[in-house]
Amino acid sequence: MTPLITANQLEEIINSGENVLLCDCRFDLVDPKAGRKAYEEGHIPGAIYIDLDKDLSGEKTGLNGRHPLPQPQDWAKTKTRLGIDSKTLVVAYDQQGSIYASRLWWMLKATGHAAVQIMDGGLDAWNGPIGTLARTPIPTSQTILARPYVGLVTAEDVFNNLQSKGKVVIDARSNDRFHGQNETLDPISGHIPGALSHFFKDNLSASLFKSPEQLYKGFVALLGPLKASDVIHQCGSGVTACHNLLAMEVAGLKGSYLYAGSWSEWCADPSRPIEL
Repeated sequence: MTPLITANQLEEIINSGENVLLCDCRFDLVDPKAGRKAYEEGHIPGAIYIDLDKDLSGEKTGLNGRHPLPQPQDWAKTKTRLGIDSKTLVVAYDQQGSIYASRLWWMLKATGHAAVQIMDGGLDAWNGPIGTLARTPIPTSQTILARPYVGLVTAEDVFNNLQSKGKVVIDARSNDRFHGQNETLDPISGHIPGALSHFFKDNLSASLFKSPEQLYKGFVALLGPLKASDVIHQCGSGVTACHNLLAMEVAGLKGSYLYAGSWSEWCADPSRPIEL
């Protein structure tokens, strides 16, 4: 299954009567209530709302980043509550360049749910009807087993990689934040030593993903002879890193890793080195 689906393709699936779970993932890091408000004001009819903080993040300790992944058993319970069983086709969208939809995409794929796609272009690409009736998720009766996140690396893995240099880290944050400038979300500025910068917005043309050929060319220019399996993605809190990971998969470059704790976890420990 391709990672992306067009708005027209999604409308055809809906009109055909095929069972699909639409997930509205809109969110705002500065105003966490804005996504829910936008959903209530208008969404694709039948969509449920997915909240980054409540559904796609675990408990924060102050040392594990701003959006730590939920524990596998907690994520299994969330999937059960949302009605995501093994046969559910999930289509996610947002209105922020697909960054929050990408987080849901990665979390499902990493725990063995293959039937998940992102509506390319998000709500701005949708030409179908808009509804305001909120849909309450219907829990699945299927037993959803807790599975570890495949492709996840830890802060310790990234720290050890500073010596082994077996993999390269790609930072999805904006170029200024990567260089330690204009940091507004985290208390310390800078980046992980040796990391490369690839701003997630460089994957887009307006709100749509660039073509697979364009994405492939861009990542190959950045990575040179390195393979996708040599790459660890990170960002500020493990969200836009999923966008880069998705873009690489669209380009046919599969097998890279995610450091979900990302910069917000890395900089919480003063013993970890920082580059500007």
